[in-house]
Amino acid sequence: MKQFLAVGQIINTHGIKGELKVYPLTDDIKRFRKLKKVYVNGIEREVVWCKLQNDRVILKIDGIDSIEDAVKYKEKYIEVSREDAIKLPEGRYFVTDIIGCTVLDENGVDLGKIYDVIHTKNNDVYWIKEGKELLIPVLKEIVISIDVENQKIVIKPVETWQEK
Repeated sequence: MKQFLAVGQIINTHGIKGELKVYPLTDDIKRFRKLKKVYVNGIEREVVWCKLQNDRVILKIDGIDSIEDAVKYKEKYIEVSREDAIKLPEGRYFVTDIIGCTVLDENGVDLGKIYDVIHTKNNDVYWIKEGKELLIPVLKEIVISIDVENQKIVIKPVETWQEK
């Protein structure tokens, strides 16, 4: 499992004093208010302040003090260490831990590795892109077990739930 988790991507500068406009990669942007330290390019940085907008976050990070400094960080990711990440309830997982997991059905048939997780209004969907492309709704009736430690997910056989 990855040591650092991406919580946002710097999409632009904001103002002239080094503030960064961040696109959040978390389902609750209010979490940014609690950040004391983040990692950018693997370097630990202190968060000076945070301002929330509708769907964006403005961050002031120590050591980034001008628009010229801020431009250098455009498109970089804001990460937190796994220890500083929020604690997920049992049965919930970070997307980064799901991507790359091998999906098997109950009969042991290898369906491929998860390429991405698509978020929909009602449930997430696991996307297997290799071989025969497959979209797996993340529902209790379909997903039997998730073991991120061993990167293995077991589901019901496709023919039992997929529309023909």
